[in-house]
Amino acid sequence: MSLAIGMITIDSLDPVRLGRWWADAMGGTVVAENEGYFVMVSLGEGAPTSGFQKVEDPTPGKNRVHLDLTADDRTAQAQRLVDAGATRIGEHEIDGFAWITLADPDGNQFCVASGH
Repeated sequence: MSLAIGMITIDSLDPVRLGRWWADAMGGTVVAENEGYFVMVSLGEGAPTSGFQKVEDPTPGKNRVHLDLTADDRTAQAQRLVDAGATRIGEHEIDGFAWITLADPDGNQFCVASGH
């Protein structure tokens, strides 16, 4: 028996808006909007599909699962995301590994680190 990631799903009060934001941020494509209840975003071959699910009462506080993204220029990509509506939370470095923590327009935190 083996497991594989089929989809990464994020709760949202407005999944159409948030799904479109992530599609734009990641160079993906919205493949289904399902009457605004569940939006699916394809990030390309080999990448898991992202889902954005409508909820009436999102979980309060910091999300327990988050995305770790990589970029050749983490500072430039983080700034591009902030310009598009993300919020910069902070910058961190441990033993030479550096990353920038951001939040998407719904407040879900994620990180952008240098690619290896």
